[in-house]
Amino acid sequence: MAIKIVLECAQQIAAHGYKIAFVESATAGRMCAEFSLSPLSGKFLHGGISCYEVFIKENILKVPHELIEKHTPESAEVTAALAKHSMQLFKCDIVVAVTGLVSFGGSETEEKPVGTIFIHMLFPCGCISDRKVFSGNPEDIVLQTVQHAAELIIRKLESMGSIPQHT
Repeated sequence: MAIKIVLECAQQIAAHGYKIAFVESATAGRMCAEFSLSPLSGKFLHGGISCYEVFIKENILKVPHELIEKHTPESAEVTAALAKHSMQLFKCDIVVAVTGLVSFGGSETEEKPVGTIFIHMLFPCGCISDRKVFSGNPEDIVLQTVQHAAELIIRKLESMGSIPQHT
């Protein structure tokens, strides 16, 4: 069963005539899977890639090794780079990149505890860069991330107003 806010978000993306793609580390494809449950998915979903491992970030998505070394794989800087490189890869209107810490064993610190999620979204007119700390078990954190991302997309689309359908 799809998350209600995701279905609402999907409807708005489709209404704008936009295509969306997801680049997911912490959520490991769950966000794309949730959006695929919309009956409108064929109209707006370009696809996604799960980049849980650093190797994928560097070798497929072309995030520079130095950036990952300097900021860690779970950081705002790496998430922004994932979005930028993925926009070129997917050739879509909206790209959502997410990294973060859903369990222990990553780059968690006192300033960046488990539950910290970084989201970077690119739109036809602007971007959103967001950092949030969620609580709960890994699945709770992932589901909260999916819901939060859908809310961010809806707010951005609403702020863009009525836009002519993109073709």
